[in-house]
Amino acid sequence: MTKPLVRIVDDDEELLRSTAFLIRMAGFDVLTYSSALTFLSMDDPTRPGCLLLDHRMPGMTGMELQETLVERGETLPIIFLSAHGDIPMAMQAVHRGALDFLVKPVDPEVLVEAVKKAVQKSLDEVRTADESAQVQAATERLTERELEVAQLVAEGLLNKQIADRLGISLPTVKMHRGNVTKKLGVRSAVAIARALERANLLRGGEAR
Repeated sequence: MTKPLVRIVDDDEELLRSTAFLIRMAGFDVLTYSSALTFLSMDDPTRPGCLLLDHRMPGMTGMELQETLVERGETLPIIFLSAHGDIPMAMQAVHRGALDFLVKPVDPEVLVEAVKKAVQKSLDEVRTADESAQVQAATERLTERELEVAQLVAEGLLNKQIADRLGISLPTVKMHRGNVTKKLGVRSAVAIARALERANLLRGGEAR
């Protein structure tokens, strides 16, 4: 997995430098931007991490940047840092998905802990997305009959019941079930059900 990156967007150059120094000392890679527009034009949204974001900036405010990222479907965790924050603003930011809203000057330990939490959230989301992609790819290797067997296994049916339901022999069911476990890399009926659920292939879900 790509090493996480902490982005800091603030038009206060001195604060930008000091905050970047603090976060680097905590062991993170850091990139700084003096404006929201510069961030939008230069940032790599595929790299996990988080965004430390000032609110009052010329050109585009932090809240406007957050709104733009939400519209783009980007899920980078955001921590607002503002000397001008108020409760309605903080509530609006959190409602839009911001992880935290801290008022300057921020206690260094509080800020570092907030960054650690945000970065871990980003890494967890990337890991979950990767696992889902792997499961999706595995389910796509199932034949139509293997998928039918897998769906019935997920419903809790025994091999004999599946054979009766599909009008096939018990050895054939066992063969297909064996193929399913190999292709999905699982062993139990519960694990088969979880894999199909992730791929949205349980009966009653979206069509394949």
